[in-house]
Amino acid sequence: MSVEVVDWSPRWAVQFEEVAAVLREALAGVPSAQVEHVGSTSVPGLAAKPVLDVDVIVEPYDVSPAVRVLESVGYVHRGDLGVAGREALHAPDRPRRNVYVCTAGTTNVRNHLAVRDVLRSRADLREAYAAVKRALAADPGMDIDTYVAGKTAVLQEVLTASGAFSDAELAAIRRLNDAG
Repeated sequence: MSVEVVDWSPRWAVQFEEVAAVLREALAGVPSAQVEHVGSTSVPGLAAKPVLDVDVIVEPYDVSPAVRVLESVGYVHRGDLGVAGREALHAPDRPRRNVYVCTAGTTNVRNHLAVRDVLRSRADLREAYAAVKRALAADPGMDIDTYVAGKTAVLQEVLTASGAFSDAELAAIRRLNDAG
């Protein structure tokens, strides 16, 4: 099974806004909910897998209500998939996307936001990350776990550049990425 990485598309920002509008409307009764475009599709100019990543960031007491609301509009709850503080949901329609209900302030959320923000502002790291992703995806036998692990070193550079993580947090993120 191969991994597809394509040139960045301005369509992704439009698709995110369409998805976010629906999510915000559905989550109107969840006071702390914020909808964020994260992942490579959120970074103009960055090559990416053509799948949006969306974090619905909520306070701890709003995690279950947010999941229930999203289930009521067709999302399928998939559990935390091994990442504490993050509940994965399968989207009921297109565009292809990963939607996560995330607890505000967790390392996972801070990781997503820091990677996005650094890559938006640092062309050198954006280009280095794109080169690694393209090289990994060029292997026709590439699987998603090996792909994720293969990006770990450059992502550690990005996270270090953010200045937002302790050495212990960087090590925890590295272990999670290496685990696939």
